[in-house]
Amino acid sequence: MQQSGVGFGTSGARGLASDMTDEVCYAYTAAFLDWLRESGLLPEDKRVAIAGDFRPSTPRIMAAVDMAVRDAGLIPLNCGFIPTPAVALCGLKHDIPAIMVTGSHIPNDRNGIKFYKPAGEILKDDEQAMTARSITMPAALFDTSGAALAPHPLPDIDQTAQQDYIRRYIDFLPADCLTGKRIGVYQHSTVARDMMAEVLQALGAEVTCLGRSEQFIPVDTEAIRAEDVKLARAWSHEYGFDCIISADGDGDRPLVSDEHGNWLRGDVAGILTARYLQAEYIATPVSCNSAVEKCGWFAHVERTRIGSPFVIAAMQQAEARGAKGIVGYEANGGFLTGGDIVLHGRTLAALPTRDALIVPLAILLLSADSGTTVSGLLTSLPQRFTASDRIKNFPTELSKAKLAPLQAGDMTANILAAQALLGEQFGKVISVDTTDGIRISFDTDEVAHLRPSGNAPELRCYTEAASQSRAVEMNQACLALLAGWKSAGWRTK
Repeated sequence: MQQSGVGFGTSGARGLASDMTDEVCYAYTAAFLDWLRESGLLPEDKRVAIAGDFRPSTPRIMAAVDMAVRDAGLIPLNCGFIPTPAVALCGLKHDIPAIMVTGSHIPNDRNGIKFYKPAGEILKDDEQAMTARSITMPAALFDTSGAALAPHPLPDIDQTAQQDYIRRYIDFLPADCLTGKRIGVYQHSTVARDMMAEVLQALGAEVTCLGRSEQFIPVDTEAIRAEDVKLARAWSHEYGFDCIISADGDGDRPLVSDEHGNWLRGDVAGILTARYLQAEYIATPVSCNSAVEKCGWFAHVERTRIGSPFVIAAMQQAEARGAKGIVGYEANGGFLTGGDIVLHGRTLAALPTRDALIVPLAILLLSADSGTTVSGLLTSLPQRFTASDRIKNFPTELSKAKLAPLQAGDMTANILAAQALLGEQFGKVISVDTTDGIRISFDTDEVAHLRPSGNAPELRCYTEAASQSRAVEMNQACLALLAGWKSAGWRTK
Protein backbone atom coordinates (compact mmCIF):
# COMPACT_ATOMS: atom_id res chain seq x y z
CA MET A 1 0.00 0.00 0.00
CA GLN A 2 2.81 2.40 0.87
CA GLN A 3 4.58 1.78 -2.43
CA SER A 4 1.55 2.10 -4.71
CA GLY A 5 0.81 5.82 -4.62
CA VAL A 6 -2.80 4.91 -3.78
CA GLY A 7 -3.71 6.61 -0.51
CA PHE A 8 -6.69 7.39 1.68
CA GLY A 9 -8.59 10.61 1.10
CA THR A 10 -11.62 11.81 2.99
CA SER A 11 -13.61 8.78 1.83
CA GLY A 12 -11.65 5.62 1.09
CA ALA A 13 -8.56 4.70 -0.87
CA ARG A 14 -8.22 6.42 -4.25
CA GLY A 15 -5.76 6.69 -7.09
CA LEU A 16 -5.20 6.35 -10.80
CA ALA A 17 -6.86 3.19 -12.10
CA SER A 18 -3.51 2.20 -13.54
CA ASP A 19 -1.95 2.42 -10.06
CA MET A 20 -4.81 0.44 -8.53
CA THR A 21 -3.45 -2.85 -9.80
CA ASP A 22 -5.01 -6.15 -8.78
CA GLU A 23 -2.16 -6.61 -6.31
CA VAL A 24 -2.67 -3.19 -4.69
CA CYS A 25 -6.44 -3.69 -4.39
CA TYR A 26 -5.92 -7.18 -2.99
CA ALA A 27 -3.50 -5.77 -0.41
CA TYR A 28 -5.91 -3.05 0.74
CA THR A 29 -8.74 -5.56 1.06
CA ALA A 30 -6.57 -8.11 2.84
CA ALA A 31 -5.43 -5.47 5.33
CA PHE A 32 -9.04 -4.42 5.98
CA LEU A 33 -10.17 -8.00 6.60
CA ASP A 34 -7.12 -8.80 8.72
CA TRP A 35 -7.85 -5.77 10.88
CA LEU A 36 -11.52 -6.81 11.22
CA ARG A 37 -10.42 -10.30 12.24
CA GLU A 38 -8.04 -8.99 14.91
CA SER A 39 -10.78 -6.64 16.18
CA GLY A 40 -13.32 -9.46 16.43
CA LEU A 41 -15.57 -7.85 13.80
CA LEU A 42 -15.80 -10.59 11.21
CA PRO A 43 -19.36 -11.96 10.88
CA GLU A 44 -20.32 -15.46 11.95
CA ASP A 45 -21.77 -16.24 8.53
CA LYS A 46 -18.49 -15.10 6.92
CA ARG A 47 -20.15 -12.97 4.21
CA VAL A 48 -18.65 -9.73 2.84
CA ALA A 49 -20.83 -7.54 0.62
CA ILE A 50 -19.17 -6.19 -2.55
CA ALA A 51 -20.54 -3.64 -5.05
CA GLY A 52 -19.28 -1.14 -7.60
CA ASP A 53 -20.02 1.76 -9.93
CA PHE A 54 -20.02 1.95 -13.74
CA ARG A 55 -16.36 2.89 -14.34
CA PRO A 56 -14.57 0.62 -16.84
CA SER A 57 -11.96 -0.34 -14.21
CA THR A 58 -14.53 -1.29 -11.57
CA PRO A 59 -15.24 -4.93 -12.55
CA ARG A 60 -11.52 -5.73 -12.53
CA ILE A 61 -11.06 -4.17 -9.09
CA MET A 62 -14.16 -5.96 -7.77
CA ALA A 63 -12.59 -9.24 -8.93
CA ALA A 64 -9.38 -8.44 -7.00
CA VAL A 65 -11.44 -7.62 -3.90
CA ASP A 66 -13.37 -10.86 -4.35
CA MET A 67 -10.10 -12.81 -4.54
CA ALA A 68 -8.86 -11.29 -1.26
CA VAL A 69 -12.19 -12.08 0.43
CA ARG A 70 -12.06 -15.74 -0.67
CA ASP A 71 -8.40 -16.12 0.29
CA ALA A 72 -9.28 -14.84 3.77
CA GLY A 73 -11.69 -17.76 4.14
CA LEU A 74 -14.76 -15.54 3.73
CA ILE A 75 -17.71 -15.58 1.33
CA PRO A 76 -18.17 -12.73 -1.20
CA LEU A 77 -21.74 -11.46 -1.60
CA ASN A 78 -21.86 -9.82 -5.02
CA CYS A 79 -24.42 -7.00 -4.78
CA GLY A 80 -23.69 -5.85 -8.33
CA PHE A 81 -23.62 -2.26 -9.51
CA ILE A 82 -25.59 -0.33 -6.91
CA PRO A 83 -25.17 2.92 -4.93
CA THR A 84 -22.74 3.14 -2.05
CA PRO A 85 -25.57 3.74 0.48
CA ALA A 86 -27.30 0.59 -0.77
CA VAL A 87 -24.32 -1.68 -0.11
CA ALA A 88 -23.71 0.13 3.21
CA LEU A 89 -27.33 -0.53 4.16
CA CYS A 90 -26.83 -4.21 3.29
CA GLY A 91 -23.86 -4.36 5.65
CA LEU A 92 -25.77 -2.70 8.48
CA LYS A 93 -28.88 -4.86 8.02
CA HIS A 94 -26.98 -8.17 8.00
CA ASP A 95 -24.16 -7.13 10.36
CA ILE A 96 -21.48 -7.89 7.78
CA PRO A 97 -18.59 -5.88 6.29
CA ALA A 98 -19.16 -4.11 2.96
CA ILE A 99 -16.77 -2.92 0.27
CA MET A 100 -17.69 -0.46 -2.50
CA VAL A 101 -15.48 -0.02 -5.55
CA THR A 102 -15.96 3.56 -6.75
CA GLY A 103 -14.15 6.76 -7.53
CA SER A 104 -17.33 8.70 -6.75
CA HIS A 105 -17.25 11.95 -8.76
CA ILE A 106 -13.59 11.98 -9.82
CA PRO A 107 -12.47 11.52 -13.46
CA ASN A 108 -12.77 8.23 -15.31
CA ASP A 109 -9.04 7.46 -15.23
CA ARG A 110 -9.23 7.10 -11.44
CA ASN A 111 -11.04 4.80 -9.05
CA GLY A 112 -11.27 3.96 -5.37
CA ILE A 113 -12.43 1.56 -2.66
CA LYS A 114 -14.65 2.41 0.31
CA PHE A 115 -14.63 0.11 3.34
CA TYR A 116 -17.46 -0.48 5.82
CA LYS A 117 -17.38 -2.31 9.13
CA PRO A 118 -20.50 -4.24 10.09
CA ALA A 119 -21.54 -1.17 12.10
CA GLY A 120 -20.86 1.28 9.26
CA GLU A 121 -18.26 3.44 7.55
CA ILE A 122 -14.68 3.25 8.79
CA LEU A 123 -13.53 6.39 10.60
CA LYS A 124 -10.09 7.99 10.77
CA ASP A 125 -8.88 5.84 13.68
CA ASP A 126 -10.02 2.73 11.80
CA GLU A 127 -8.25 3.88 8.66
CA GLN A 128 -4.97 4.42 10.50
CA ALA A 129 -5.15 1.01 12.15
CA MET A 130 -5.87 -0.63 8.81
CA THR A 131 -3.16 1.08 6.77
CA ALA A 132 -0.53 0.52 9.46
CA ARG A 133 -0.86 -3.25 9.08
CA SER A 134 1.81 -5.46 7.60
CA ILE A 135 0.40 -8.41 5.68
CA THR A 136 2.00 -11.28 3.81
CA MET A 137 0.93 -11.51 0.18
CA PRO A 138 0.46 -15.06 -1.13
CA ALA A 139 3.16 -16.11 -3.57
CA ALA A 140 2.59 -16.48 -7.32
CA LEU A 141 -0.80 -14.71 -7.45
CA PHE A 142 0.30 -11.73 -9.56
CA ASP A 143 2.60 -11.01 -12.49
CA THR A 144 5.27 -8.32 -12.47
CA SER A 145 2.73 -5.64 -13.47
CA GLY A 146 0.51 -6.44 -10.46
CA ALA A 147 -2.18 -8.19 -12.52
CA ALA A 148 -3.86 -11.27 -11.07
CA LEU A 149 -2.75 -14.46 -12.79
CA ALA A 150 -6.02 -16.31 -12.18
CA PRO A 151 -8.80 -14.11 -10.75
CA HIS A 152 -11.97 -15.81 -9.56
CA PRO A 153 -15.13 -15.10 -11.54
CA LEU A 154 -17.47 -13.02 -9.41
CA PRO A 155 -20.46 -14.94 -8.02
CA ASP A 156 -23.89 -14.28 -9.47
CA ILE A 157 -25.41 -10.96 -8.43
CA ASP A 158 -27.66 -11.08 -5.39
CA GLN A 159 -30.49 -8.53 -5.86
CA THR A 160 -31.39 -8.31 -2.17
CA ALA A 161 -29.34 -5.20 -1.39
CA GLN A 162 -30.85 -3.31 -4.32
CA GLN A 163 -34.39 -4.32 -3.36
CA ASP A 164 -33.90 -3.41 0.31
CA TYR A 165 -32.63 0.05 -0.64
CA ILE A 166 -35.67 0.70 -2.83
CA ARG A 167 -38.06 -0.56 -0.15
CA ARG A 168 -36.36 1.67 2.44
CA TYR A 169 -38.03 4.75 0.94
CA ILE A 170 -41.22 3.25 -0.45
CA ASP A 171 -42.05 1.82 3.00
CA PHE A 172 -41.12 5.01 4.88
CA LEU A 173 -43.01 7.59 2.86
CA PRO A 174 -46.81 7.84 2.47
CA ALA A 175 -48.30 5.95 -0.46
CA ASP A 176 -48.75 8.04 -3.61
CA CYS A 177 -47.19 11.06 -1.87
CA LEU A 178 -45.69 12.28 -5.15
CA THR A 179 -48.85 11.97 -7.23
CA GLY A 180 -49.12 14.95 -9.56
CA LYS A 181 -45.39 15.69 -9.49
CA ARG A 182 -43.50 15.77 -12.79
CA ILE A 183 -39.87 14.84 -12.20
CA GLY A 184 -36.91 14.46 -14.52
CA VAL A 185 -34.19 11.94 -13.65
CA TYR A 186 -30.85 12.89 -15.20
CA GLN A 187 -29.41 9.43 -15.46
CA HIS A 188 -25.99 10.01 -17.12
CA SER A 189 -23.78 7.24 -15.67
CA THR A 190 -24.77 7.27 -12.01
CA VAL A 191 -25.22 3.81 -10.57
CA ALA A 192 -28.38 5.13 -8.83
CA ARG A 193 -30.15 6.02 -12.07
CA ASP A 194 -32.66 3.18 -12.35
CA MET A 195 -33.41 2.98 -8.63
CA MET A 196 -34.14 6.71 -8.47
CA ALA A 197 -36.71 6.38 -11.23
CA GLU A 198 -38.25 3.26 -9.68
CA VAL A 199 -38.72 4.85 -6.24
CA LEU A 200 -40.24 8.04 -7.68
CA GLN A 201 -42.67 6.08 -9.85
CA ALA A 202 -43.65 3.83 -6.94
CA LEU A 203 -44.54 6.96 -4.95
CA GLY A 204 -46.81 8.23 -7.72
CA ALA A 205 -44.61 10.67 -9.65
CA GLU A 206 -44.63 11.08 -13.41
CA VAL A 207 -40.99 10.39 -14.30
CA THR A 208 -39.04 11.27 -17.43
CA CYS A 209 -35.56 9.72 -17.78
CA LEU A 210 -32.97 12.00 -19.36
CA GLY A 211 -29.40 11.91 -20.66
CA ARG A 212 -28.56 8.27 -20.06
CA SER A 213 -24.95 7.51 -21.03
CA GLU A 214 -23.04 4.30 -21.50
CA GLN A 215 -19.79 6.24 -21.06
CA PHE A 216 -18.81 7.26 -17.53
CA ILE A 217 -19.39 10.97 -16.82
CA PRO A 218 -17.67 12.41 -13.71
CA VAL A 219 -20.49 14.52 -12.22
CA ASP A 220 -19.22 16.53 -9.24
CA THR A 221 -22.06 17.98 -7.16
CA GLU A 222 -19.76 20.66 -5.72
CA ALA A 223 -18.40 21.74 -9.11
CA ILE A 224 -21.29 21.24 -11.52
CA ARG A 225 -20.27 21.20 -15.17
CA ALA A 226 -21.46 24.10 -17.34
CA GLU A 227 -23.11 21.63 -19.73
CA ASP A 228 -25.14 20.14 -16.88
CA VAL A 229 -26.33 23.62 -15.88
CA LYS A 230 -27.51 24.24 -19.45
CA LEU A 231 -29.10 20.80 -19.80
CA ALA A 232 -31.18 21.14 -16.63
CA ARG A 233 -32.54 24.54 -17.60
CA ALA A 234 -33.37 23.40 -21.12
CA TRP A 235 -35.10 20.21 -19.90
CA SER A 236 -37.09 22.15 -17.31
CA HIS A 237 -38.28 24.61 -19.94
CA GLU A 238 -39.19 21.80 -22.36
CA TYR A 239 -41.00 19.46 -19.94
CA GLY A 240 -42.29 21.75 -17.17
CA PHE A 241 -40.79 19.66 -14.37
CA ASP A 242 -41.36 20.33 -10.68
CA CYS A 243 -37.80 19.14 -10.14
CA ILE A 244 -34.88 17.38 -11.84
CA ILE A 245 -32.81 14.97 -9.78
CA SER A 246 -29.55 13.11 -10.24
CA ALA A 247 -26.51 11.90 -8.30
CA ASP A 248 -22.78 11.44 -8.64
CA GLY A 249 -21.20 8.22 -9.90
CA ASP A 250 -21.83 6.10 -6.80
CA GLY A 251 -25.15 7.64 -5.80
CA ASP A 252 -24.20 9.14 -2.45
CA ARG A 253 -24.22 12.84 -3.45
CA PRO A 254 -27.42 14.31 -4.91
CA LEU A 255 -28.22 16.88 -7.54
CA VAL A 256 -31.62 18.53 -7.05
CA SER A 257 -33.02 21.37 -9.15
CA ASP A 258 -35.85 23.81 -8.66
CA GLU A 259 -38.72 24.04 -11.15
CA HIS A 260 -36.61 26.31 -13.39
CA GLY A 261 -33.77 23.80 -13.69
CA ASN A 262 -31.43 25.65 -11.33
CA TRP A 263 -29.33 23.20 -9.29
CA LEU A 264 -29.45 23.69 -5.51
CA ARG A 265 -26.20 23.83 -3.59
CA GLY A 266 -25.73 20.71 -1.48
CA ASP A 267 -25.60 22.40 1.91
CA VAL A 268 -28.85 24.28 1.22
CA ALA A 269 -30.48 21.02 0.13
CA GLY A 270 -29.24 19.50 3.40
CA ILE A 271 -30.99 22.17 5.48
CA LEU A 272 -34.31 21.57 3.69
CA THR A 273 -33.97 17.79 4.02
CA ALA A 274 -33.31 18.10 7.75
CA ARG A 275 -36.34 20.36 8.06
CA TYR A 276 -38.67 17.81 6.44
CA LEU A 277 -37.31 15.02 8.66
CA GLN A 278 -37.89 17.21 11.76
CA ALA A 279 -34.28 16.86 12.81
CA GLU A 280 -33.15 18.28 16.15
CA TYR A 281 -29.37 17.79 16.00
CA ILE A 282 -27.31 18.66 12.91
CA ALA A 283 -23.66 17.70 12.29
CA THR A 284 -22.16 19.50 9.31
CA PRO A 285 -18.68 20.60 8.23
CA VAL A 286 -17.40 24.05 9.04
CA SER A 287 -17.45 24.98 5.33
CA CYS A 288 -21.24 24.69 4.98
CA ASN A 289 -23.74 27.55 4.65
CA SER A 290 -24.48 29.39 7.92
CA ALA A 291 -28.20 29.54 7.08
CA VAL A 292 -28.45 26.33 9.12
CA GLU A 293 -27.85 28.33 12.31
CA LYS A 294 -29.60 31.50 11.18
CA CYS A 295 -32.88 29.76 10.28
CA GLY A 296 -33.47 28.75 13.92
CA TRP A 297 -35.10 25.46 12.96
CA PHE A 298 -32.77 23.12 14.84
CA ALA A 299 -31.98 22.71 18.53
CA HIS A 300 -28.25 22.17 18.01
CA VAL A 301 -25.79 22.55 15.11
CA GLU A 302 -22.35 20.96 15.50
CA ARG A 303 -19.59 22.07 13.11
CA THR A 304 -16.98 19.46 12.15
CA ARG A 305 -13.91 19.04 10.00
CA ILE A 306 -14.58 18.36 6.33
CA GLY A 307 -15.28 14.72 5.41
CA SER A 308 -17.98 12.20 6.25
CA PRO A 309 -15.86 10.40 8.91
CA PHE A 310 -15.87 13.58 11.01
CA VAL A 311 -19.61 14.12 10.54
CA ILE A 312 -20.25 10.50 11.56
CA ALA A 313 -18.01 10.81 14.62
CA ALA A 314 -19.96 13.90 15.74
CA MET A 315 -23.27 12.08 15.27
CA GLN A 316 -22.02 9.14 17.32
CA GLN A 317 -20.95 11.46 20.12
CA ALA A 318 -24.36 13.16 20.04
CA GLU A 319 -26.11 9.79 20.28
CA ALA A 320 -23.93 8.86 23.26
CA ARG A 321 -25.08 12.07 24.96
CA GLY A 322 -28.71 11.13 24.41
CA ALA A 323 -29.51 13.51 21.55
CA LYS A 324 -32.54 12.77 19.35
CA GLY A 325 -33.33 13.48 15.71
CA ILE A 326 -29.66 13.23 14.70
CA VAL A 327 -28.72 13.92 11.07
CA GLY A 328 -25.71 15.18 9.16
CA TYR A 329 -24.97 16.57 5.74
CA GLU A 330 -22.04 17.85 3.70
CA ALA A 331 -21.55 20.65 1.17
CA ASN A 332 -21.69 18.01 -1.58
CA GLY A 333 -25.30 17.27 -0.59
CA GLY A 334 -24.68 13.81 0.87
CA PHE A 335 -27.13 13.30 3.75
CA LEU A 336 -26.62 11.00 6.76
CA THR A 337 -29.02 9.81 9.46
CA GLY A 338 -27.36 9.13 12.80
CA GLY A 339 -30.43 7.64 14.44
CA ASP A 340 -33.84 6.30 13.47
CA ILE A 341 -36.24 8.93 12.09
CA VAL A 342 -39.93 8.55 12.98
CA LEU A 343 -42.38 10.44 10.75
CA HIS A 344 -46.02 9.84 9.80
CA GLY A 345 -45.99 6.86 12.17
CA ARG A 346 -43.26 5.16 10.13
CA THR A 347 -39.58 4.64 10.89
CA LEU A 348 -36.58 5.31 8.68
CA ALA A 349 -33.70 3.28 10.09
CA ALA A 350 -30.40 5.06 10.67
CA LEU A 351 -28.02 5.10 7.70
CA PRO A 352 -24.85 6.88 8.88
CA THR A 353 -23.22 7.23 5.48
CA ARG A 354 -23.82 9.69 2.64
CA ASP A 355 -27.04 9.09 0.73
CA ALA A 356 -28.39 10.91 -2.33
CA LEU A 357 -31.95 9.59 -2.64
CA ILE A 358 -33.38 10.90 0.63
CA VAL A 359 -32.58 14.49 -0.38
CA PRO A 360 -34.88 15.02 -3.41
CA LEU A 361 -37.64 12.98 -1.77
CA ALA A 362 -37.58 15.14 1.36
CA ILE A 363 -37.39 18.41 -0.59
CA LEU A 364 -40.30 17.47 -2.86
CA LEU A 365 -42.44 16.49 0.13
CA LEU A 366 -41.48 19.60 2.08
CA SER A 367 -42.52 21.68 -0.92
CA ALA A 368 -45.87 19.83 -1.09
CA ASP A 369 -46.48 20.23 2.66
CA SER A 370 -45.61 23.93 2.44
CA GLY A 371 -47.79 24.52 -0.61
CA THR A 372 -44.93 26.05 -2.54
CA THR A 373 -42.38 25.27 -5.22
CA VAL A 374 -38.78 24.23 -4.65
CA SER A 375 -37.66 27.78 -5.43
CA GLY A 376 -40.26 28.96 -2.93
CA LEU A 377 -38.60 26.84 -0.26
CA LEU A 378 -35.32 28.61 -0.95
CA THR A 379 -36.87 32.00 -0.25
CA SER A 380 -37.95 30.75 3.19
CA LEU A 381 -34.30 30.42 4.21
CA PRO A 382 -32.03 33.23 5.42
CA GLN A 383 -30.45 34.56 2.24
CA ARG A 384 -26.92 33.27 2.53
CA PHE A 385 -24.96 32.28 -0.57
CA THR A 386 -21.72 30.36 -0.98
CA ALA A 387 -19.07 29.83 -3.63
CA SER A 388 -16.11 27.49 -3.75
CA ASP A 389 -13.10 26.91 -5.97
CA ARG A 390 -9.49 25.77 -5.75
CA ILE A 391 -5.96 26.34 -6.99
CA LYS A 392 -4.62 23.07 -8.39
CA ASN A 393 -1.02 21.88 -8.17
CA PHE A 394 -0.49 23.91 -5.01
CA PRO A 395 2.18 22.17 -2.90
CA THR A 396 0.79 21.08 0.46
CA GLU A 397 3.86 22.26 2.33
CA LEU A 398 3.47 25.75 0.81
CA SER A 399 -0.22 25.83 1.86
CA LYS A 400 0.69 24.98 5.43
CA ALA A 401 3.50 27.55 5.55
CA LYS A 402 1.28 30.34 4.24
CA LEU A 403 -1.61 29.57 6.59
CA ALA A 404 0.51 28.94 9.70
CA PRO A 405 0.55 32.60 10.89
CA LEU A 406 -3.26 32.61 10.98
CA GLN A 407 -3.46 29.67 13.38
CA ALA A 408 -0.23 29.88 15.34
CA GLY A 409 -1.41 31.95 18.31
CA ASP A 410 -4.47 32.73 20.40
CA MET A 411 -7.64 34.20 18.89
CA THR A 412 -6.34 37.78 19.13
CA ALA A 413 -3.11 36.95 17.29
CA ASN A 414 -4.98 34.96 14.64
CA ILE A 415 -7.42 37.81 14.07
CA LEU A 416 -4.56 40.29 13.65
CA ALA A 417 -2.86 38.01 11.10
CA ALA A 418 -6.14 37.54 9.20
CA GLN A 419 -6.77 41.29 9.27
CA ALA A 420 -3.39 41.92 7.70
CA LEU A 421 -4.10 39.35 5.02
CA LEU A 422 -7.70 40.11 3.98
CA GLY A 423 -8.93 43.09 6.00
CA GLU A 424 -8.28 45.64 3.28
CA GLN A 425 -10.42 43.70 0.81
CA PHE A 426 -13.24 42.43 3.02
CA GLY A 427 -13.41 44.53 6.20
CA LYS A 428 -12.84 44.04 9.91
CA VAL A 429 -12.08 40.47 11.03
CA ILE A 430 -14.16 39.42 14.06
CA SER A 431 -13.18 35.74 14.40
CA VAL A 432 -10.93 33.00 13.01
CA ASP A 433 -12.06 29.36 13.14
CA THR A 434 -9.26 26.78 12.81
CA THR A 435 -11.43 23.65 12.91
CA ASP A 436 -10.32 22.73 9.37
CA GLY A 437 -8.14 25.24 7.59
CA ILE A 438 -8.73 28.94 8.31
CA ARG A 439 -12.32 30.23 8.31
CA ILE A 440 -12.32 34.03 8.67
CA SER A 441 -15.51 35.93 9.60
CA PHE A 442 -15.84 39.67 8.96
CA ASP A 443 -18.05 42.34 10.55
CA THR A 444 -19.94 42.48 7.24
CA ASP A 445 -21.28 38.97 8.02
CA GLU A 446 -19.16 37.64 5.16
CA VAL A 447 -16.82 34.64 5.35
CA ALA A 448 -13.61 33.55 3.61
CA HIS A 449 -12.34 30.03 4.29
CA LEU A 450 -8.95 28.77 3.09
CA ARG A 451 -8.10 25.08 3.40
CA PRO A 452 -5.46 22.74 1.96
CA SER A 453 -7.03 19.66 0.36
CA GLY A 454 -6.83 16.48 2.40
CA ASN A 455 -5.93 14.21 -0.52
CA ALA A 456 -4.44 16.34 -3.31
CA PRO A 457 -1.93 19.18 -3.78
CA GLU A 458 -4.67 21.82 -3.90
CA LEU A 459 -5.60 24.89 -1.88
CA ARG A 460 -9.35 25.36 -1.61
CA CYS A 461 -11.34 28.52 -1.00
CA TYR A 462 -14.92 28.80 0.26
CA THR A 463 -16.73 32.13 0.57
CA GLU A 464 -20.12 33.18 1.94
CA ALA A 465 -22.06 36.42 1.53
CA ALA A 466 -25.57 37.88 1.30
CA SER A 467 -25.74 37.46 -2.50
CA GLN A 468 -24.43 34.92 -4.98
CA SER A 469 -22.61 37.56 -6.98
CA ARG A 470 -20.81 38.82 -3.88
CA ALA A 471 -19.82 35.28 -2.82
CA VAL A 472 -18.37 34.67 -6.30
CA GLU A 473 -16.61 38.07 -6.26
CA MET A 474 -15.01 37.26 -2.90
CA ASN A 475 -13.98 33.82 -4.12
CA GLN A 476 -12.28 35.25 -7.18
CA ALA A 477 -10.42 37.80 -5.04
CA CYS A 478 -9.19 35.04 -2.74
CA LEU A 479 -8.15 32.86 -5.68
CA ALA A 480 -6.10 35.76 -7.05
CA LEU A 481 -4.33 35.99 -3.69
CA LEU A 482 -3.71 32.24 -3.62
CA ALA A 483 -2.36 32.30 -7.18
CA GLY A 484 0.10 34.96 -6.05
CA TRP A 485 1.17 32.76 -3.15
CA LYS A 486 1.74 29.86 -5.54
CA SER A 487 3.77 31.94 -7.96
CA ALA A 488 5.87 33.51 -5.22
CA GLY A 489 6.39 30.13 -3.56
CA TRP A 490 7.70 28.57 -6.73
CA ARG A 491 9.97 31.53 -7.52
CA THR A 492 11.43 31.35 -4.02
CA LYS A 493 11.98 27.62 -4.38
